[in-house]
Parts: sequence; structure tokens; C-alpha cells
Amino acid sequence: MATLSDRLDFVLGRKAAEPLEEHLGLRTCGDLVRYFPRKYSDAMSVRDEGEELDLEEGEHVTFVDVITEATLRYTNRQPKREFLVVTLGQRRPKVTATFFNAKYLKHSLVKGAKVMLSGEVGYFRGVMQLTHPAFLILRDDGTMKGTKSLSTIADAAGAAGTDVLAAFEKEYFPIYPATAKVQTWDIYACMRQMLAVLDPVPDPLPEWVVREHDLMSEDAALRAVHISEDTRERERAIERLTYDEAIGLQWGLVVRRHSELSGTGPAAAPRDDGLAAAMTAQLPFELTAGQRDVLDVISAELAGAHPMNRMLQGEVGSGKTVVALLAMLQMIDAGYQCALLAPTEVLAAQHAQSIRAMLGPLAMAGQLGGTDQATAVTLLTGSMSAQQKRDARREVAGGTSGIVIGTHALLQDAVEFENLGMVVVDEQHRFGVEQRDRLRAKAPEGITPHLLVMTATPIPRTVALTVYGDLETSTLRELPRGRQPITTTAIFVREKPTWLSRAWQRVVEEVGAGRQAYVVASRIDENDKPAKGGGRDAGQGGPPPVTVVQMFERLSNGPLAGLRLGLMHGRLAAEDKDAVMAAFRAGDIDVLVCTTVIEVGVDVPNATVMVVMDADRFGISQLHQLRGRIGRGQHPSLCLLATNLPETSKAGQRLRAVAGTLDGFALADLDLLERSEGDVLGLHQSGRAITLRFLSLALHREIIETAKELCEKVFDQDPQDPGMAVLSAPFVDADRVQYLDMS
Repeated sequence: MATLSDRLDFVLGRKAAEPLEEHLGLRTCGDLVRYFPRKYSDAMSVRDEGEELDLEEGEHVTFVDVITEATLRYTNRQPKREFLVVTLGQRRPKVTATFFNAKYLKHSLVKGAKVMLSGEVGYFRGVMQLTHPAFLILRDDGTMKGTKSLSTIADAAGAAGTDVLAAFEKEYFPIYPATAKVQTWDIYACMRQMLAVLDPVPDPLPEWVVREHDLMSEDAALRAVHISEDTRERERAIERLTYDEAIGLQWGLVVRRHSELSGTGPAAAPRDDGLAAAMTAQLPFELTAGQRDVLDVISAELAGAHPMNRMLQGEVGSGKTVVALLAMLQMIDAGYQCALLAPTEVLAAQHAQSIRAMLGPLAMAGQLGGTDQATAVTLLTGSMSAQQKRDARREVAGGTSGIVIGTHALLQDAVEFENLGMVVVDEQHRFGVEQRDRLRAKAPEGITPHLLVMTATPIPRTVALTVYGDLETSTLRELPRGRQPITTTAIFVREKPTWLSRAWQRVVEEVGAGRQAYVVASRIDENDKPAKGGGRDAGQGGPPPVTVVQMFERLSNGPLAGLRLGLMHGRLAAEDKDAVMAAFRAGDIDVLVCTTVIEVGVDVPNATVMVVMDADRFGISQLHQLRGRIGRGQHPSLCLLATNLPETSKAGQRLRAVAGTLDGFALADLDLLERSEGDVLGLHQSGRAITLRFLSLALHREIIETAKELCEKVFDQDPQDPGMAVLSAPFVDADRVQYLDMS
């Protein structure tokens, strides 16, 4: 008998096991048993002679028929290699199979031989093709010869005294993710051989959990998902394995969350005579009810003895920065420093400028006009000169800077804080757990700084429970009074070309009225990669996307000639970016032609119109983020989404959805349905994509919520539960769940 930890070469033999390890990375019985089918074939797997064919590309099929033609051909490349093409019966459409190891097969797969062929369907010029399928040669004397995988199944059927063909005439066959070297029949044969000798698999879940949720046992589920012929039984197995994935994810997050809570946080009780109170008193507007509620929660957590771990999400313009600033001031009042980590230099500079402006004299420590209790705001980015960096690091290390704002430059070893007590991470999806932890590690020994992460990308509930499941969540839903509505319209250029001309007229009209505009392109130039976050069908059927460089030239010499245009993209030098943004904010540039470098953090209230070119190249949430750059002042605003794809395409439906609502949370749910789980979950620390086979973040909210509750309950009973550790192993690396590159 065998256990999950046994190597496959011990159980299957080296010849069968080596291809599984080399091509699929499967080394143990545990690896193989959790290599799940990607789908199941339909009933009547075996297509006998004369059957009509209506098969889709990628579908797995098994034929039993006579070879009517066998032709040797040669590759065009040197050295030339021969390959064998056989035609099967007189079928319509024509069915062929190609074999590349013709040297050994050309004497067996000959005209007139009766064969069984099994593989995935492909089409080329109306001909159905199977490339290097598994095969059996069916001789008149009842003997068979062919691919080991089919031979193993046939031999097992013969040994059991059953009809060999009946062994393949099942209501289903599992279809596995396969390669040219290891086909699905090979995997199926190895799976059956291994399961026949596998000891009962211990259940990683406590017995009360299995009973309470009426789940199939782990052993039964792992066997049924591969070999059960009963549809309901397989469905029950998949339900159990879906719970396994949800619980594995949540256990890793629960362990991390409790690990953080066990640390010592820098307690900072609120003061009535400090910077936070002074800032609140001088605000030129009244905080919304939502902002006050969130601040009450955050203030109480900052005053506690354990580190806060909280995510603040809210629509663009909902006032997250003010909340974060008041929280940081509470920490400064208690003698601590705060670090604000931003993903881009543009956003870091924007934060520094806006925070200094909001604080006024309260941010002018040591300067003429500063108040007695004032602090300093320091900016540190990678593109600053060596002297500027030294000066900034000196201010940070000396403790004169209460608020330190920067990009990844803050993570460098050379940056030292005197008394770091709080880390704020803006646009959290641009950073990984490891990066925010590196910054928190700069605190005094024995102290774990409070953590506040912010995102203007609305997050569906299931994503918040998984991707950000180690954080408590606060949400700002209401917008401050005075924010202007944004009208959004999709322009389908091929169907209504005059609408794009009208769009440029609207830009001219807005500029003529004293306002400004953005024109956004998806790429910098022809060598640029496609924009991240684009829809799955981005650009399908349309011409190549217009680049920002082309757009700038086209508009400067065409419909916007006479206006003052500026060019902004990620490859500009930092000083050039700063100069362009400063000119745009000052009103010296009428139209900013740019890439998504302005997606977050850019605040120009006078900008009232945005034209997004090739909008099909962007995802739903990304379009919503871009749209948030306008509507920030006193004038109504207009966002135009231009695409060369038809209105009836998936991209067209996506753009109409964005145009139809300003509710970012509703759009986030739609965005989740479009994206793969791997896109959402990101990467392990190792850089490998996190994959979910059964759990869907879009469809399994109840299971995810149940898993979170279960993990909390089990953790209270046994934080070292070994079964939970087994389930979380695929998602955990060095006791942490890593989710990177979420943009």
C-alpha cells in the first residue's frame, strides 16, 4: 500500500513516473491525487464506425475505426524528420491523426489496421485532427498493442473478464491538463494504478466540521473526483474540495492575522491639544458621517496595545486621504513617526503637496510661520538627487519629520526612522505583503507599527475576505458634498465615426470655457506592452491601439491644433513628469495626453473632460479609476470611452456597463466575473501564480464566509491544527500568504 508522501517512482515505476515529474511537476502520490481533471468528457466517449461527428475544438474523443490511408511526410526544418499522418475511416468531416515518432509506428499503423485513437480534437481547413493521440491496435485474435496508458486500461479490463471496449464505453472520462509528452490517458492510467494501492487518506478537517456541513470525507472525495461514474457523487466530491480550497486560503490568513495581533503596538491615545485636534479645527469643510465613523474606529485601535491592521476602501474622492492624515497626526501627537508608501512618484509627490497644503503652518516645523507644535513632511523618491536623498534620510533618522512620504525608496536599508509607529500604504494592490512588512520592520525593536492600507479600487466582499483577509475593512461610500456628477458615454467609432469628431469638439468647447481635459492612451509607443487590467477580449478584431506618442502628434496637428497640449507617460524622466504635472495643475496646459500614469492620485479640479482611446484595452475597475480624475471641481464632467470594436462585442458590453453606473462597488463585482482567479489572487512569494481549481471568488461567497468562521473557531481550539496546515500548504509560504501584482 502507499501513502500520500510516497514517491511516484516507487508506486508506479520509474518509466511511468519520470514523465509526470519532468513535464507536470508531480513527484508524490499526494501531488498526483490533487492533480484534478479540468473537465469530464460527455457520454459515449468511443465513436464507432459511421457515427456522425459534431465535436468542438479541445474536446476529448475516442475513435474505433479502420485506417484508410497512412502517409509518411517530412518536416520543412533541418534536419528533416519524418512523421506519419493516418486517415480514419470514411468519416465526415475527415478525421486524421499525426504521429511524430514515425520510425517506430509506420510499420504498425498501416492501411487496413483497426485502431482505437484517443486525444483532443483540433481543426485545420475543415479537417478534424488528433495530434499524437493515444492508440491501440485491435487485432483479429483479440490481442492489443499500443500506448501504455490505453494498454493498461485494456489489460485491466481483460484481467477482470470484461469486454475491453466496454472499459472505454463509460458515461464519462476525466480530462486532465496535459502536454504533448504526457497525455490525459497517461495521467488517467497512472491515477487508477495509484488509487488502487493508496491507503485511506486521513481527513484534514475536524470530524465536527465534516458532519456539520454534510461534507464527503477527504478520502472519498479524492477518489470520486477521478474515477466515480456517478455524476452526483462527483458533484459532492467537488463540493468538498471547494471547501478545502476555501479553508486552506482562510487558515493562512487567520494564522497571519493572529500573529500580527499578538505583537505589541505603539499605543497612541488621542489628545485634545495636539495636531489632530488643530487640523480638525482648521478644516475648510465638514467631515462626512462616514469619515467620522471610520475615524472613531481607527482612533480607538491606534490607542490600543495591539497593532492595527486595517484597510480603508472608498470611491475616488471619498476623502480617504483626510482620514489617513488625521490618523497619522494622532500618532505624531504621541511622539511617533508615520510613513506613507505610494506606488508611483507622481502619486507620492501629489500626496506630499496635498498634505502640506491641508496642514499649512502645522507642517512647517522649524520654518518661519510654523506653529509651535508643527511637524515636518518629507518626500523621498528614487529619482531625487543623491544630496536630496541624504537630506531627506537625515530628517527621517533625526525624527524631525513626523510624516514621511515616498515610493519603494522608503524600503531601502539606508532609510532609518527614529520612532516609526504607523505605516500607511496607498493603492495597496500595487504592493505585496512582504513590501509592507519590510517598512514596518523599521520600527523600534519590540514594536509592530499600526498599518492602514488604502484603495480607491472598490473590492468585492469575497476578494476582501481572501486577498485582504488578514486585514479588517472600513468602507467610505458617500462622497463629500460639492462633488460634481460625471456623465460617461461609450463611442463605437466604426459604427458612429462622427461621434469621435464631436468628442474633440467638446474638448475644444471645455477649454474655451476655461477648463482642462485628459486624453488617455493604452500604450506609450509601438514597443510598449499591452495595458495591464485589459479585458479578456481586449483589442480582438480591431486595429492596433493608438499610442500616446501618436495621439499627441495627431491631436497637436489636427482636431486640437491651437490648444496647449502636454505629453505624460511613464518613461519620462522624473523632473519632466513633475514639470508637466505642475504646468497642468497651474493651467498652463489645456489638454494632458497621457497613459495610465495619471490613474491614481492626480487631483486637478479644473479638469472636466476625459477621452479614453481604445477603451476596450482597459478593465472595468481601471476605467472607473481613470474616470475618477475628473468631476473633482465645481463643474459637471464628461468621460468618453472610445473603441474600434462593435457595440455587440464583449468589450462593448463592458464599456456600456461602465457608462451605465458610477457605483464602483457594482462595477467591481462585474470586473471580478471577467477576471480569472489567478489575476485576482496574484502570486506566491516564489513568483508562481496562485491557482484555484474549484473555488470561485465570484460564485462562492457563502463558502468563503463559512470557511473564515470555521478557521477562526478551529484556531481558538488549536492554533497548530495539523490538518488545517495541510490544506493551507498550497497557499502559504514561510507562514504568510503572498498576493502581489494585483493591478
